[in-house]
Amino acid sequence: MGCDLVPIPVLCEAKEGVFELGPGMSVQVSAGLEKEAALLAEWLSGIEGVGQVGISRAPVANAATSISLSLDPGMQRAEEYELGIAPQGIRIAAKDAAGIVRGASSLYQLALSQSRALRSLRIQDWPRFAWRGFMLDCARNFFRVEFIEKLLDLAALHKLNVFHWHLTDDQAWRLEIASKPELTGRGAFRQDMRYEIEWEKGGFYTRADVARVVEYAAARHIMVVPEIETPGHSTALLASHPEFSCRGASDPSVLFKPEDHYGIFEDILCAGNDRVLAFIDEVLEEVCAMFPGEYVHMGGDEAPKARWLSCPACRSRMDVLGMRKGGGQYEPERLQAWFMGRMAEMLTRCGKRMIGWDEVLEGGIQKDTLIMSWRGAEPGVRAASLGYDVVMCPQTKACYLDHKQFDVPEEPGHLGVCTLKDSYNFDPVPDGLRKEEAAHILGGQANLWSELVYFGRQAEYMLFPRLCALSEVFWSPRENRDFNDFSTRLATHTQRLDMLDVLYCRGKYF
Repeated sequence: MGCDLVPIPVLCEAKEGVFELGPGMSVQVSAGLEKEAALLAEWLSGIEGVGQVGISRAPVANAATSISLSLDPGMQRAEEYELGIAPQGIRIAAKDAAGIVRGASSLYQLALSQSRALRSLRIQDWPRFAWRGFMLDCARNFFRVEFIEKLLDLAALHKLNVFHWHLTDDQAWRLEIASKPELTGRGAFRQDMRYEIEWEKGGFYTRADVARVVEYAAARHIMVVPEIETPGHSTALLASHPEFSCRGASDPSVLFKPEDHYGIFEDILCAGNDRVLAFIDEVLEEVCAMFPGEYVHMGGDEAPKARWLSCPACRSRMDVLGMRKGGGQYEPERLQAWFMGRMAEMLTRCGKRMIGWDEVLEGGIQKDTLIMSWRGAEPGVRAASLGYDVVMCPQTKACYLDHKQFDVPEEPGHLGVCTLKDSYNFDPVPDGLRKEEAAHILGGQANLWSELVYFGRQAEYMLFPRLCALSEVFWSPRENRDFNDFSTRLATHTQRLDMLDVLYCRGKYF
């Protein structure tokens, strides 16, 4: 196909001739596509020698200095686009505004690698999956808004369309809630236990920060999905409200502070305490007002049940709800399903849909819950067979980019090894699924947990080039994918990453 784009398009045909980018260029835009035109103009203006690219709402006199953007109602698929480059001009047509940005990202990649002389071609392209996500854990370590914006630009370059923003965990509560300043007041900073002296680290995102990120992402047609962890991974919340734990409800001497080490902690939100539910409801009203997307992630993973089993309020709740086995044993997994069901109801009232990690399947959860399958592909297969929508992001040599890229002691990362080839060979739809089950697989997601990722440069190294590989997995037709061909294209693509000041892993990729 002679195409060096990442992800590889559905169809790419080389044509005769060259289009010269240069001073005086303008983007000719149809009504309603002004924001998309501004983004493309911004991208191309950064190419050396091109100069400031303008925007025109009327046909320009010299088509050879113009790029036209338009919608084509005849296209059938969301985000579908066609890119044509000829000596006479450049044209991007798309099914929708998101498709214009996907076509613009292809043009931007070509401009980065070919500079001002763009070889003529015709591309027809559309995504394989509707959900093409990446997650950044900003709870374990804090990343500035400016760095998040850099990642959003790189996500758009690779045609990703979901940013999963992990905002709360045992180590921090990062999101300003105007009515509850204590959450960030006590939960956004923690003592760095690596030092003998008093030394706090952390930070949080104000409402203005959130608005900035959401707007920046929306301009690139990327949906921002916030995650508020419940009922487990909630120590940072308990730092300001210890009474919401099972032990703290009856013992005022029980106190918490954000953790500076990592793992699964026994103290979680008390499912028998109605005040917990009322508090979370109020928090979610503000969260939903800040994030316009369809989804809010409520966690649901790694919630140990020992405290619930010894808690009078939780046992009473299970008694009232009939959550005992035939032998009289309590069923705390069903209590978690009930608790997560209340979270889902709160979100429904705000016009949102809940996402949960795959543990929420245990004990049952309502069918409109979106399941993120992280403990391998098997939970996702089970969820799809039960009629749940699923996003595949397994940690098993696929989507967990905090794992080492190579199995050598000098390589950063932990808890596993995931090579570039492992990520590329992953497919969100496992073999053996029936057609109706496969239809429930919405796509996939790359996850970067930040326990050992302290700085943005480290995050770039852990993400790239594996995120390049996963972007192709999520976007391109399965039959177009070939690792050897991808590796060849990656040689050109890493030059683009160099131009964009990305600190990617440069080691062996096999």
